[in-house]
Amino acid sequence: MRTNIFNIVLVLFLCSALSSYHISAQEFGNKRTVIKDNKLPEPITPVQDSIATPLLPLPKDSLTASKDTLPSTKVEKPKSFLEGVVDRKAKGYETLDHKKREITLYDEAEINYLDFNLKAGKIVFNYDKNEIYAGGIKDSLGQLSQYPVFTQAGQVVEPDSIRYNTKTHKALVFQSRTSQGEFNIKADVTKKENDSVYFMGDVIFTTAKDLDNPEYYFKARKIKLVPGKKVVTGPTNMVIADVPTPIGLPFAFFPMSEKAKSGFIIPSVGDTNQQGYYLQNGGYYFAVSDNLDLTLQGDYYTNGSWGLRGSSQYAQRYKYNGRVLLRYENNIFSEKGLPDYSSSKVYNIQWTHSQDAKANPSSRFSASVNLGSSQYFRQTNNSYNVGASLNNTMSSSINYSKTFESVPQVNMSLTATHSQSTNTKQVNMTLPTLQVNMDRVFPFAPKYGTKKGIIKNLNFSYSLRGENRVRIHEDNFFKREMFDSLNTGFQHSIPISTNFKLFKYFSVTAGANYNEVWYMNTTKKEFNPESNKVEDTRVNGFDSFRTYNFNTNIGTTIYGTFNFNPKAKIQAIRHVMRPSVGYSYTPSFEQYYDTYAIDATGQTVQDYTRFQGGIFGAPGRMNSNMMNFNLSNTFEAKVRDDESKDGKPKKVMLLNSLNFSTSYNMSADSLRWAPMRVSTGTAIFKDKMQINLNATLDPYALDNNNRRIDKFNIDNGGSLFRLTSANLTVNWSMSSKDPWFGGEGDNRNQNSMDNGGRGDDLFGRAVELGDTRQSMFNNNNKKDDGEDPLAGFFNAKLPWDLTFAYSLTYSNAQRQNQIVNNSVMVSGNVDLTPKWKIGFSSGYDFVQNGVTFTQLRFERDLESWRMDFSWVPVGSYTSWGFFIGIRSSVLSDVKWEKRKAPDKRYR
Repeated sequence: MRTNIFNIVLVLFLCSALSSYHISAQEFGNKRTVIKDNKLPEPITPVQDSIATPLLPLPKDSLTASKDTLPSTKVEKPKSFLEGVVDRKAKGYETLDHKKREITLYDEAEINYLDFNLKAGKIVFNYDKNEIYAGGIKDSLGQLSQYPVFTQAGQVVEPDSIRYNTKTHKALVFQSRTSQGEFNIKADVTKKENDSVYFMGDVIFTTAKDLDNPEYYFKARKIKLVPGKKVVTGPTNMVIADVPTPIGLPFAFFPMSEKAKSGFIIPSVGDTNQQGYYLQNGGYYFAVSDNLDLTLQGDYYTNGSWGLRGSSQYAQRYKYNGRVLLRYENNIFSEKGLPDYSSSKVYNIQWTHSQDAKANPSSRFSASVNLGSSQYFRQTNNSYNVGASLNNTMSSSINYSKTFESVPQVNMSLTATHSQSTNTKQVNMTLPTLQVNMDRVFPFAPKYGTKKGIIKNLNFSYSLRGENRVRIHEDNFFKREMFDSLNTGFQHSIPISTNFKLFKYFSVTAGANYNEVWYMNTTKKEFNPESNKVEDTRVNGFDSFRTYNFNTNIGTTIYGTFNFNPKAKIQAIRHVMRPSVGYSYTPSFEQYYDTYAIDATGQTVQDYTRFQGGIFGAPGRMNSNMMNFNLSNTFEAKVRDDESKDGKPKKVMLLNSLNFSTSYNMSADSLRWAPMRVSTGTAIFKDKMQINLNATLDPYALDNNNRRIDKFNIDNGGSLFRLTSANLTVNWSMSSKDPWFGGEGDNRNQNSMDNGGRGDDLFGRAVELGDTRQSMFNNNNKKDDGEDPLAGFFNAKLPWDLTFAYSLTYSNAQRQNQIVNNSVMVSGNVDLTPKWKIGFSSGYDFVQNGVTFTQLRFERDLESWRMDFSWVPVGSYTSWGFFIGIRSSVLSDVKWEKRKAPDKRYR
């Protein structure tokens, strides 16, 4: 025992004398040990005083001065070999060799020291040379495993072996694997110069996920890597399927910043049928800040056409986010001097803004703007969007709302809207619309308890609506003509109402409404003898009118259940009817009417109101006594559920609605009954198919000139009602992921478009020529890790989706008895294999006897590459396009594409 104690003391003394720190270690299993940097106490050094001891006592001042003249006796502390705490562990064993000054960790070894982490099968740490060696270990079959994984400052390197100096931070790495942004890099030898510079030799880099067997890679003899900033290479050659290609570069530079950086956007080169060769989508990207960016791009075509685009995205966490897109194109067709020469200048402005609900609970701002030239999406050379080309309208809305937490509560909103017809080029705008609503006030209601009776339920509210409305041609958009034709008006409404029960089963509502309308301009009609016609003159200035009306309504709900055999498939049918009868009275407001002469004599006059054509209408000249009738029905069935464990039946909706409505005007001198409107709808196949039917039934007959007469159709030898119009629509969207087909739910993603096209594929898939790297199909079957367990063909079920739309319209208002619309449209996609996808969009018009827009789509998933081909074989938009390229945005210029765009329409 004494010998053991002596040896232990001796070892500790030697370690303290040589290394000035104490290492306490021993062999053990999984126990975790921490190496601490223990500092020795400051050594004591004898110091000789330079001043001899005096024979006589010195004055205090002299003694003090003598002390100040003493030389400094401060001795620097010796630095320890370790600069921090070494945290280490190993599953196998740990050994400490004092002679070699090495710590050896074996089997699932790990070291955490300063700012790096190292995991490997075996780690040797020489704390005298400040060097760490790490490598793999052999398993029972003699194969290497547990390769090193070195992590420092967020950078991960996975080599076969590594030597690292903890003091100089230099390293020598063999067969390293690392990821930088979208790149996966593999190098035979890597020299880590410092924390920010790596030199690599015999390197391959690729965006493929499988670095050991990539479908393509770039091979370079040497690379300089600055993590998080850039990669600079020497001569580089592209290799596809391990076959070198003639594609190469003398040098290459790839930015690798984790944050957005400003830089040039390389344009794409190609040719078109009508504009010639082009440089497209070239420009500059501005990384303004973490919350804002700006992209400026342009196109140029050899026939003189050009285009400019600017887009900006902005976001503030928990507050708002949005995007602005401005596009302008000067398109030229043919050559000057030729008869088919034409040119057009088109533009488009888009803005989307959404506010986070957490930003401000009492106010909200949102915007969705899409305005510009009506022919932009039909003439643009930068995108191929059939859905937007066939769309007939563009619309915008900007809204701000504010809630005032008062008693009663007041809600205010400001809304600017825009609606534009791409066919007629007419623009309707409100600039803006003000809406103020006050909550209902119950002046006679008790503070506590329920409100019962006429008096307690009596309530009133107040609303204000103000509008600036204009209707112009798009050529006068935001010009003087537009502002001169603005119509401004305000409408004040005070509705008063109450409700109560009658005979226990009837609900009665009664009320009155007071309206006051203010106009900033009116119309004056007068006969102009020079032009010999009646002209409308705009009169600017304030004017107003006031109206009021009374209304009441009584309704009830009737339930009926028809029970059948409890063991049958259909056990019961439930019918719910909601009949209602209403009455409204509006008096005559003849005081707001004037007369005007219709000829030069002035003897023949007609009545008119100066408020006609106003935003909120005009006061009525005739009093109105109107009875309204409405009957709504719903039908449900109780069906036996064979899949239910408890045997309970399930409810199935047979008809969502079956509504009948009409009215009777007691003040009219003829044709008092309005046509009856019938509407019904249901959803079948687990609500995947929606069926809607609308019809109009007229009780009156027609004369020989096909005009309505005051005679019932049944009295004229016909049926009770005359069918004047009907419309049937069927929409069915389904996929293999629907529960009805044994799937787990419908996860189909709708194709989002910047343009105003449809969200489905009935008009084909849009092609954004500026970025064709994204798939045209939905990647629902692709796993998160990019691997699919079915490497070949699907065994039984093929993933698919199908969209079906059918529309039928019948018209017989004037005995034309014709089908004005009868068309069907179908769109679908099928995954033949996990890598091959096909899709189609087509339809048929049975009235015109022709095929509607048809598009065929093919795509091949090439892992880090993608290839697709789209073809429109017939119609006005005949075109085709082929693309093959790398998905990664870093290598987006490595591609080949060829296309024939549809002919543009410039007239």
